[in-house]
Amino acid sequence: METQEYIPIDVFCQHHGVTISFISSLQHFGLIEVIRINDAECLPADQLGEAEKILRLHNELEINLEGIDAIRHLLQRVKDMQDEIRLLKNRLSLYE
Repeated sequence: METQEYIPIDVFCQHHGVTISFISSLQHFGLIEVIRINDAECLPADQLGEAEKILRLHNELEINLEGIDAIRHLLQRVKDMQDEIRLLKNRLSLYE
């Protein structure tokens, strides 16, 4: 059975200098997942990198949440296409 590590939202917010309401907005947009554990809201540790990437886009490039959502969607589409190209190249190499 795999154990999941969690980071309390208040610790994450304090470390990164953001408000809890901002994290709630990210959750509302579906950009991150927040889990409630023992009356504390927590961020799964495997989403830490994604949450930090979103914060950098928002703080350093001043991109709003709608823009971040669009960027993430487009990046996922590019990744899917790259995976498909890799698969097609592998299939094509069988015929060469």
